[in-house]
Amino acid sequence: CLSREREKQTNKQNSIKIPKMPFNITAVKTSSNGVWQGDNPLNFAFPLLIVQTALIIAVSRSLAVLFKPLRQPKVIAEIVGGILLGPSALGRNTEYMDRIFPKWSMPILESVASIGLLFFLFLVGLELDLSSIRRSGKRAFGIAVAGITLPFLGGVGVAFVIRNTLYTAADKPGYVEFLVFMGVALSITAFPVLARILAELRLLTTQIGETAMAAAAFNDVAAWILLALAVALAGNGGESGGEKKSPLVSLWVLLSGAGFVVFMLAVIRPGMKWVAKRGSPENDVVRESYVCLTLAGVMVSGFATDLIGIHSIFGAFVFGLTIPKDGEFGQRLIERIEDFVSGLLLPLYFATSGLKTDVAKIRGAESWGMLGLVVVTACVGKIVGTFVVAVMVKVPAREALTLGFLMNTKGLVELIVLNIGKEKKVLNDETFAILVLMALFTTFITTPSVMAIYKPARGTHRKLKDLSASGDSSKEELRILACLHGPANVSSLISLVESIRTTKILQLKLFVMHLMELTERSSSIIMLQRARKNGFPFVHRYRDGECHSSVIG
Repeated sequence: CLSREREKQTNKQNSIKIPKMPFNITAVKTSSNGVWQGDNPLNFAFPLLIVQTALIIAVSRSLAVLFKPLRQPKVIAEIVGGILLGPSALGRNTEYMDRIFPKWSMPILESVASIGLLFFLFLVGLELDLSSIRRSGKRAFGIAVAGITLPFLGGVGVAFVIRNTLYTAADKPGYVEFLVFMGVALSITAFPVLARILAELRLLTTQIGETAMAAAAFNDVAAWILLALAVALAGNGGESGGEKKSPLVSLWVLLSGAGFVVFMLAVIRPGMKWVAKRGSPENDVVRESYVCLTLAGVMVSGFATDLIGIHSIFGAFVFGLTIPKDGEFGQRLIERIEDFVSGLLLPLYFATSGLKTDVAKIRGAESWGMLGLVVVTACVGKIVGTFVVAVMVKVPAREALTLGFLMNTKGLVELIVLNIGKEKKVLNDETFAILVLMALFTTFITTPSVMAIYKPARGTHRKLKDLSASGDSSKEELRILACLHGPANVSSLISLVESIRTTKILQLKLFVMHLMELTERSSSIIMLQRARKNGFPFVHRYRDGECHSSVIG
């Protein structure tokens, strides 16, 4: 008996000394052997990802065609498409969800979508010119501050009501992080979506359009700072977050994030200026190695902020700010990656958001009342705050009200905030669905509201008589408007000018217009505004060894 007891104690000691290492076994394989060998491709990761991507793109593009007569931005179609594919509509069929969007496939789909989101935020930072924000003046700054402050305070007030109404004692988040998330969600303005709406309404080059873009840029920067604060606080744990961590953790996260921003702007930014200068020589060709270096920098920056404890999108956004805005390098980067990111990867992010949105979670009059309260608070706070300050800085009342509706635009940035809140367990399913519907409604009403309110003055149209290159003898000069799309058109323009012979009495006066294609890309919109403020982007460029800046300058 004693020997058996000693043997048991020995075995027990040995079992304590040998730790059990956790490991994960998954039966998910990447590719199938095909139907002829009895495999169902939908049971394998990569074929299923192809089907999911094709379905998401088809639905979002079809809805974009349907919404086009209503002059709605593409983001509306992508949000609605994600909701339709999720549990709110098609997802009610369990067989469909189990086959097309099974639970085991969601981490894969979300990872691919997050790559697209990472590079999209890099593009947002690349298109956001901090120097133009500094030049915007007090008017845009005052409008932006009012457009953030009032809805943020309204969001804080609504947060108290929602937290005590839609949350149980077991899943209540911490006060501070929930208040900050709700304030950011109601006060944010979607800068890329606003640019697209202004271009669609042909207001981009007007005074109201420039003011709205500058104020939205201010709003964007402030929103990212507040969101970084919210993420740091949410990472500290809440009432339902299990073990409560020390408040010093949030402080270290914020200090590390601030240090990261300072390092990027003080060290990496000069380095990227050197890269941009070396990567875009005079022959309009951007070197492949420098493009790859920049794209790798996006990933490294995202990993760094994720390591700190702030979401990886902040790193990509800040890295985008370090890229020089003048020259060809930034523009070529946008042209290379924007279509792939915005056309293929970004709709996946909207779809994953829609798959998390279950409208059926909004049950009862109380929940629908909360939805109405959130929508009214968001609209009134943003519109009234913007309107009051705009009128105070001598903006006409009609234009001030239009600015209020424009600044009320939500979109992708709103969904990013909501998804981070859900990921950090600050927002439950019901609150998440309410805020997604709020973002959809506020963006949907922007275009029709602006069209109904803003009536630009219609000037009188004069009938112009035809003029020939020989000119009009009654005039002392012949005025010609020449259009350029890029540096390649300069030599043709010179040949055209040389072919026009004028007399000493009739002088030739040449006006040059830079044509920029206004596509679905938000970058083309930003480039247009930048060209209007800074002149031709290809001034002082060389072609065939000769400088033609005197022709187009």
